[in-house]
Parts: sequence; C-alpha cells; structure tokens
Amino acid sequence: MSNELQKFSDPGLPEHIHRKADTDPAAAKKAERQVAILFALSAIGTIVLIGSYIFVKPNKFVFLPIMGDTNVQQALLGVGLAMSTFFIGMAAVHWGKTLMDDREVVAERHEFRSPESDRADFVATVKEQGAMAGLGRRTLIKRSMGVALGLVGLSPLVLLRDIGPLPKKQLETTSWKAGTRLVTDPGDRPIKPADLEVGAVAQVLPELIPGTERTLENVGKDAVLLIRLRPEDFNLNAERLSWTHDGIIAFSKICSHMGCAVALYEQQTKHLLCPCHQSTFDVTRAAKVIFGPAARPLPQLALTLDADGYLVAKQPFTEPVGPSFWERSS
Repeated sequence: MSNELQKFSDPGLPEHIHRKADTDPAAAKKAERQVAILFALSAIGTIVLIGSYIFVKPNKFVFLPIMGDTNVQQALLGVGLAMSTFFIGMAAVHWGKTLMDDREVVAERHEFRSPESDRADFVATVKEQGAMAGLGRRTLIKRSMGVALGLVGLSPLVLLRDIGPLPKKQLETTSWKAGTRLVTDPGDRPIKPADLEVGAVAQVLPELIPGTERTLENVGKDAVLLIRLRPEDFNLNAERLSWTHDGIIAFSKICSHMGCAVALYEQQTKHLLCPCHQSTFDVTRAAKVIFGPAARPLPQLALTLDADGYLVAKQPFTEPVGPSFWERSS
C-alpha cells in the first residue's frame, strides 16, 4: 500500500441549467409581473407609513392578541416601514434570480493589483452588465421600481418632521419676568425673606398667571434654587450683590454642563454640586465653577420684594440657562 497522495481529476464545472424565464417568454413575462407586484407592495407600505403618520392620532390605542393594548400609529408606522423595505428587497432578489443575465464567468486567480488594461476592461464590463440587467427594455419593472424607491425615499423626510419646528428663541428665554413672584415647589406658596433661615435652601418656580398650567418643559428651564447666607459671606461685585436680598441669592437649578438638576448643597463649604458629573459651584462667588466639567457659572436671578413683602424677580435671567447649544452667544 503506497503512502503517496493520489491526485484526483478535475471535476470541472457542472452543466449550466437554464432558467425557465431564459427559454420561455411567457415565464419571463410572469416573472416581470411578479417583480412589479413586489415593488407595488413596497409602495403601498410607504403610503401606509406616511398616511398613518399624518392621519392617525398618536393617542389612539387598540387591543391586539398577544401584544395587548397597542398604539395604532406606532403599529402602522412599523408595518408600513417593514413592508416598504422588505418588498423592495424581495423584488430585487426575485429580479436578479429570474430575469437578470445568467451567464457564468470563470476568472482565474491573479495578483491582487490588476493591470491597467484589466481595470479599464472592468469598468467597461460593469457598464455592459448594467445594460444586461434589462432595465431599459423592461419598462414595467422600471416604472414600478421608480415608484417604490421614490416613495420609500419620502419616509425619512416625513419622520424627520418630529425634530422640528426649530426652537427659535425658546432655548434663550424662561418664564421669569420682572415682578414674577417666587413660589415654592411643590406647594406654589409665595415666599417672604423671613421664611428662609441662614443656611436654608428652597426650590422655587415662577408664579403662574391665572388660567395657565405649568408644563414639564417650563419646569425644566424655570427651576431656581434659593439659598440664604449671611450678607458678609458673599464675595460678589456690586452688580451681583444688588441681585441678592438680605443674604438670599437665587441661581438656576439647571447645570450649565449637561442640564442635570443641581440638587446638592454643602452648607459648610457653601458649594452647590451636580450629582451627574460632579460639577461644583461656589455660591459665595456667584456660582463660579470650582470643579468639574461645567464651563460656566449657574445663571443668577436678580431678586427684590413686591409691595406685599414677597420675593419677586427683579428681571429675567440675563443669559440662557442650561447647557450649551449652537445658537448660544455666551
């Protein structure tokens, strides 16, 4: 028995089997119609997506087996998007398997970098094979594909509507105005200086105009911290000192780094801390940043008293509250 490896003969390529659509014009026409139907189903899916986004109310629910109470708009958006993309893929696959040119080509192995002549031949081959796809002579597929791809391209444009409208000046302003009373949060009770002892901290919001409701968006911008120190503890310039009242100073509660709530106060050090990324602000120096990633002090709200002795805002914030944004000028 020999230990030498025995060579085996080259089996060659199996005989090419022609598809039915290659030899039967009726089968080719049927496949063309099937591809067009798949593109049409994709177009219907896109219409379902856009129609549900525009005409179905976002708060409408329906009970579905297994899924339970389901938001109708979200369900239709999912079904429509799935149909539009799935059937485009199915149409492309079916088109390629049944109608596109089916010639087999053998390419021998060669070095990775092709000669320039081969590269030029490749470009010419791509153009030639593109023509062999039959798009030019199969008008039904061309038109149905155009409708499907055109409609599915509208989907992201419609859904991008949710990122608008543009904020304009909303990020630069709050509900604080000159004469707006400070009220406790929670409780909505007006505050007098005597309500705060030295070292005390209170979260406040602007008093609501009768007949209006407080929104979550406004709370996210309007929240203010009141802190009472001894007047001699402040290290402020004349303007900032005039914004305080009898040792009471007010700062935006929204961190200037990432918009978290600055909720921790160290009474002994007189520091405000943001629990998210540990930015630390010195209350005695107009909330100057002394540690952490915050780039700016917390905006200070100027205080005064109204005729009834309650604390009110002397003026709106002189700068936007919260983190940076593109249009911010400070």
